[in-house]
Amino acid sequence: MAKLSQTLEVLQIPDIPTQPRKLTQAVIQVVDMLDLYHAELARILHLQCSDIGRLANAQTLLIPASEPWNRACEFVFFYQLLYQHQKANGVTMRHWLRRFHPRFSQTPHLMLVDENRLPELVEYLDSTDNIND
Repeated sequence: MAKLSQTLEVLQIPDIPTQPRKLTQAVIQVVDMLDLYHAELARILHLQCSDIGRLANAQTLLIPASEPWNRACEFVFFYQLLYQHQKANGVTMRHWLRRFHPRFSQTPHLMLVDENRLPELVEYLDSTDNIND
């Protein structure tokens, strides 16, 4: 399982893209900025690892109105909220994702990747301004 990149820089994604190429690129950038694996993105989008490889290599694009498309939009929105919540600090964004949170009784990373609870994370981040939680 290869990571997409080891970069520490995070960039703002101001809008959720509506064009297949741009949304596909945005999702790959988010995975890169949050330091996630291809296999983790596959689980988030309900795709196969080979599908993610093709997306990352621009051999295929997300299909509008499909389940992976809708999940990708929600994943980019999650990133936007986390970016705002953590004041554009990549280190604290990745730390927030991977540290235990008593409110969730686990890490958001596990909720996102293993438990299909992206909507719950979006709802939480959308309803709070406290970066210390």
